[in-house]
Amino acid sequence: MTDGLRIFGRGFLLVMLTASNVWSVSHDRAFSALIGGFLISYVWWGNAHRSAHSDVTHAAAWYGAGAACGTVTGMLGTPLLYRLLG
Repeated sequence: MTDGLRIFGRGFLLVMLTASNVWSVSHDRAFSALIGGFLISYVWWGNAHRSAHSDVTHAAAWYGAGAACGTVTGMLGTPLLYRLLG
């Protein structure tokens, strides 16, 4: 996996979890919000321990693209998951 894709994945995961957690909170899904809050903090902690300086070309754009895709995935995927689970 390229360094750019790893950066994309970190942005995607953090923002997807955040979007999903916002949905859980706004729909009074306390247990899901509890788990989501833990996962967001866990991923954020890992991101915070990585250097903000990267030799990857356009690292901020990779992270931003991942975050954008994660936003839409969390926003649309969470309600779909709840419908599938019944």
